[in-house]
Amino acid sequence: MSAITTHVLDTTRGKPAGGVPVSLDVRSEDGNWQPLEKGATDAEGRASLLPESHVARGVYRLSFDTAAYFIALNVEGFYPEVRVVFEVRDPSQHYHVPLLLSRFGYSTYRGS
Repeated sequence: MSAITTHVLDTTRGKPAGGVPVSLDVRSEDGNWQPLEKGATDAEGRASLLPESHVARGVYRLSFDTAAYFIALNVEGFYPEVRVVFEVRDPSQHYHVPLLLSRFGYSTYRGS
């Protein structure tokens, strides 16, 4: 089953990061970014941004509004936004792109 999903985990708190605004864009042939979907992570830190019928080959960008998340927690963070760019080569696969987040750092990987 093909889809683009994400999961944000707050490694400082040891909990899912709910309420993180996230958007998904695709890079067009002319190199510009075209918006596809916007949303926010749920209470479990998860967001499903593109259902299987819409996943195509291409370069995608997930943008996380981490400033909004940290402000809601009354915490000062260092990175106000995190952008993750990745390539879909096989639209039949599932693309899960988790974000591990703390006030002063982040990492990402291709999940399953």
